[in-house]
Amino acid sequence: MRTIVIGDIHGAYRALLQVLERADVSDKDHLIFLGDYVDGWSESEKVIELLRELQLKITCTFIRGNHDTWCETWLKSGLADPVWKFHGGASTLSSYAQVDDKTRLKHLVFFNRMKDYYIDSNNNLFIHAGFTSMHGPEKEVYASNYSWDRTLWETALAMDPQITKESAYYPKRLKWFNELFIGHTPTLNNGQLTPMNAANVWNLDTGAAFYGPLSAMDIHTKQLWQSDPVPSLYPGEKGRNKD
Repeated sequence: MRTIVIGDIHGAYRALLQVLERADVSDKDHLIFLGDYVDGWSESEKVIELLRELQLKITCTFIRGNHDTWCETWLKSGLADPVWKFHGGASTLSSYAQVDDKTRLKHLVFFNRMKDYYIDSNNNLFIHAGFTSMHGPEKEVYASNYSWDRTLWETALAMDPQITKESAYYPKRLKWFNELFIGHTPTLNNGQLTPMNAANVWNLDTGAAFYGPLSAMDIHTKQLWQSDPVPSLYPGEKGRNKD
């Protein structure tokens, strides 16, 4: 069985379809989604509906991202955070404009069941952003760090490649796990359109919300599948790009 990890989607339904097709996913695979399913491109509601259907056919694990928390709050309360709307939530609201209450409730249940993080049998961690506790994510004081923290990725990027896990200087947070798979911080920030590896951390957010592709990767072989650059799939839309 393959374990395939998938980065931040941000409403790019067409990119998700491409990645699933190019990876030739089957019911023998385990798909792990790293969160931020909504906010950006115009088909957030269709992304959620597709994922709901997909889990009936394939083993799936869904991690909660910060944008998903915003959307979940709106689905539950009807209140749209102005900050959320500015950061892509407006497109999500539009995608739900013609959706009936019964479907919205089903989607709320789907959001409620998302995980803050997942640890597999090989001691790999899957989390949207990170954690700050030196004692591991289970000891995290502020749960919001699971979907908001950037210091874990910054720590991995800043490490001297010659420092090994046996060294006293290797960050304790990273020693807890074999490998860590995250999203949240676009690799575009480092000029990369493919997943990045620093220390034992893999970043799968290749900027699908902006001008990059959506990425999926086999965690064992590191085989990579990507969609076309997402703007090419949504001509006339901006996604989360500001211009």
